[in-house]
Amino acid sequence: MNLQWYPGHMTKAKRQMQEDLKLIDLIIELVDARVPMSSRNPDIDEMGKNKARLILLNKSDLADEKYNRKWAAYFRNRGFQVAEVNSRSGAGLKSIQGAVQEACREKIERDRRRGIKNRPIRAMVVGIPNVGKSTFINSYAGRACAKTGNRPGVTRGKQWIRLNRSLELLDTPGILWPKFEDQQVGKNLAFIGSIKDEILNLEELSLELLDMLRQYYPGVLAARYEISEEDTPLAMLETLARNRRCFGKGQEIDYARAAGILMEEFRNGKLGRITLEYPAKEQAAQKEEAETSNEDSQ
Repeated sequence: MNLQWYPGHMTKAKRQMQEDLKLIDLIIELVDARVPMSSRNPDIDEMGKNKARLILLNKSDLADEKYNRKWAAYFRNRGFQVAEVNSRSGAGLKSIQGAVQEACREKIERDRRRGIKNRPIRAMVVGIPNVGKSTFINSYAGRACAKTGNRPGVTRGKQWIRLNRSLELLDTPGILWPKFEDQQVGKNLAFIGSIKDEILNLEELSLELLDMLRQYYPGVLAARYEISEEDTPLAMLETLARNRRCFGKGQEIDYARAAGILMEEFRNGKLGRITLEYPAKEQAAQKEEAETSNEDSQ
């Protein structure tokens, strides 16, 4: 499965972001806690290398709690301020003001030495499509300031939002990058809904997800769908379809509908708290554990 999605408006949005960088003090980057590395646009690091940085592990309620902590430590070790948040419920948002102050400590001190007081920090909110930027802004502001939607591509233009006397936010459209060097990155982004479903083969994608879940979260699929995780992914999808009554004309199995059920329930957390990628050291440990588990089951 070869995945790429880089519509024309993203090129324009990237150019606008480069122009706006001179206006801001801080980049607040939202990533999806289930795939923290895949959901980071590498262009952001290049564009914002001279700016203060804060990473928000958003949708942390959908991700495995122990890996949320490991990812937070990973980013802190690389010099970022980090907060775990759930923009929909507001969990973790109270920690952001302190993280913003810490990230901009040098700027605040520089202003103080120059006799500049109470100048608000101006922060650009960035992230890939459907990572929750606008939901975060609305929750943090306590009012509807930015357009939201559970699909990529809702925010198209920039929006300045003044939250209080000390912080202003610039909302930006979600942008990807022209080419995924690692196709697993593209798959991870498709799993979480950051690539439009309309351009995807959801049946093929669901087989990939079934295979990953049975390796890294054994028992989850069996408990949710009453399927055998020792079957092939195709056989598992077929059993899922039968158990959920996904039939078309003549009682033929509707694989597309079954795939849609799996993707929707994963994305909404109905399969539990799941993380699909790990810091390098953890990745090796997870892979070894999965291989050992597979050997034991044979």
